[in-house]
Amino acid sequence: MSFVDPGPLEPMVGDPDDHRPNSRWRLVVDPGDEAGRVDGLALLVEQIAVGDRIPLHTHPTDELIVFTDGEGQVRLGEGSRRVTAGTAVFVPAGTPHGTTNVGSGPLELNAVFPTTVVDIAMLERNPAPGRENELPRRTRYDFRTGAFEILE
Repeated sequence: MSFVDPGPLEPMVGDPDDHRPNSRWRLVVDPGDEAGRVDGLALLVEQIAVGDRIPLHTHPTDELIVFTDGEGQVRLGEGSRRVTAGTAVFVPAGTPHGTTNVGSGPLELNAVFPTTVVDIAMLERNPAPGRENELPRRTRYDFRTGAFEILE
């Protein structure tokens, strides 16, 4: 268990299906201390740049997204809704979801996962340069190590 201070956000690059160099993010986990470590939760802090979007995707785990600043449009299952600071979106495991920044400034959010390893099945893409002709795939992020893996 520990306190984790704010840290720098990094550009969203490296994922062939979700390349957003103008958006920034940070993966946060409990580094632990002599009293122990929380291994069942992870936090993603993200600033989505104006006009950028998180492509439609699913996870095999539940997710909680809390918007802290800006304006967005969230697709959740068959529906879509505008969100602003303070909106919380509970995403059931397996539900397609994605977010677009529709405001004039960054759209800021915190996403909480009940695991430190998150699988993502992409249904749409923001392809990295040179990867435009590829199909969406499944990937895995290990929040603790920062490792990114293409599963298929």
